[in-house]
Amino acid sequence: MTLLQQIEEVFQLVVQYGVLLLECAGVAVLLVTAVKSMIGCIKHKPHIRLYLAQGISLALEFKLGGEVLRTVLVRELSELMVLGLVILLRGALTFIIHWEIKTEEARMDEAAGHDGASNERPAKAFLPK
Repeated sequence: MTLLQQIEEVFQLVVQYGVLLLECAGVAVLLVTAVKSMIGCIKHKPHIRLYLAQGISLALEFKLGGEVLRTVLVRELSELMVLGLVILLRGALTFIIHWEIKTEEARMDEAAGHDGASNERPAKAFLPK
């Protein structure tokens, strides 16, 4: 085995672990967000839809990052086409969720302006404390 082949194997291993790490991070974010959202829904917390949408969006970003990193390992055109379609679908989902977040924030701002109440709004961070 030549040095170049060894370097390629190490590179593939690093990329595979990177993809796995990003995929696991996405799943972890989604699970934590789902559990916190269910608890918040039971406690009737305000703005739980916004929190859930932000968490789903962040999880999709991690998953999308894993898919983009996976393109490094693609060797055939058919694999690249399938991977491109997956990236396109996840990108579309992310776009739709971001649109929903903006709509929900605008609705909250409008509601706060009409009734004059000081509604507590969640921080812009994706995962509130």
